[in-house]
Amino acid sequence: MEIHTKIAALAAQLGAILTNKSFTITTAESCTGGGISYALTDTPGSSAYIDRCFVTYSNESKQALLNVREHTLIEFGAVSEQTVIEMANGARAQAQADIAVSVSGIAGPSGGTELKPVGTVWFAVDIQQQTYTFMQVFSGERAEVRLQAIEFILEKIISLINQ
Repeated sequence: MEIHTKIAALAAQLGAILTNKSFTITTAESCTGGGISYALTDTPGSSAYIDRCFVTYSNESKQALLNVREHTLIEFGAVSEQTVIEMANGARAQAQADIAVSVSGIAGPSGGTELKPVGTVWFAVDIQQQTYTFMQVFSGERAEVRLQAIEFILEKIISLINQ
């Protein structure tokens, strides 16, 4: 599998920042299916800042591995701000990482609704227990939505750390 050139560059840039700051990072991914952690671990030396990452595609796995509450999933759905916050918090706690990123979305081609169309992706970034959330609606086919989501969140993490 070949990583998109811009994603590879962003992952390498983030890796250098994490190394310089002695930060660790974890991911909790749903619609990106491990794409963020793949990009990060494709960078040589990534074992210095990554110990474990989570692909929690089902609601059951979000609950079992990340302590996402069943009530949150029922009331707000897997693709929601509330769920990605709980995913990031759970991943950070499980991995004992300085930074956790979570993503949950509807990559398509099916699964969209009027309120949450295909391409809707929620993100959370928890940096030392301060959480930031973002929502984007990407266009394109499934693979394009996933790549756009990975690129978007890598850029956001870099921006947040550099603030």
